Amino acid sequence: MNTKHTIPSDEDLTAFIDGELTAEEAARIETLVNQDKAVAERLEFLARASLPFEQAFAPLLSRAPREKLETMLAAIPAREDAKSRSTPVFTSRRRLLGALAASLVAGIAIDRAVLGITKGFWAKDENSEWRAVVADYISLYTPETLAGPVPARDVQAAQLGSLDEKLGLSLSPEAVALPAIDFKRALLLQYDGKPLAQIAYLDPETGPMALCIVRSDAGPKAPDLESRKGMNVVYWSNGTHAFMLIGHAAADRMTAIADGVRERVQL
Repeated sequence: MNTKHTIPSDEDLTAFIDGELTAEEAARIETLVNQDKAVAERLEFLARASLPFEQAFAPLLSRAPREKLETMLAAIPAREDAKSRSTPVFTSRRRLLGALAASLVAGIAIDRAVLGITKGFWAKDENSEWRAVVADYISLYTPETLAGPVPARDVQAAQLGSLDEKLGLSLSPEAVALPAIDFKRALLLQYDGKPLAQIAYLDPETGPMALCIVRSDAGPKAPDLESRKGMNVVYWSNGTHAFMLIGHAAADRMTAIADGVRERVQL
């Protein structure tokens, strides 16, 4: 096999984004990105998927006039290390201020250190990728996918019970019931070799919705909100599991529904 044209893994692309590859490896991936649209799109996704750019920089942009931003951008020194050599492939990640300031200076890369962003802000979210995979999957659902009568309570209980052994869950139909939204099915899926619980619902107003759960040792995380594939996602975790509620309902309604689930589901 000619490894020069091997499609890079997400791990390799992430290392490329963070400037952790050797010059030779970085050059290989840069060539693939320039030649393969799929690789370029995947790199762009990984570079921006879990970074709350708009929220993070809104205060800066609200305070800083156009001239001040131009001065900041012009003052950024050129970098000659491996990171700067790989920068042109994903300039949207490094020239964020320029883009947010209506493309004041095209093509200028902004270093993390210049922005004063802490290391924790850029730390990899271990749960981000599984949420992306779930969003891809749920985006294929239509109301017809989940058509049919609501299962009886004993059927719901049996389906939820099948999740217990693999995920260490103890879920009742009442615990996972969503207000004015029909329970449709509970499935045990698999992501990256790990069991993944998917509880699917049909909201008569907005269509398919799902509560998904995986084991996680990343520690507790307060609920947060993001958008994926045109859907709103509320996600959180406790000491043993990570959760996400995904659907087409408005953000405030999704947040309220997720709050109810968190109160009822005690693991």
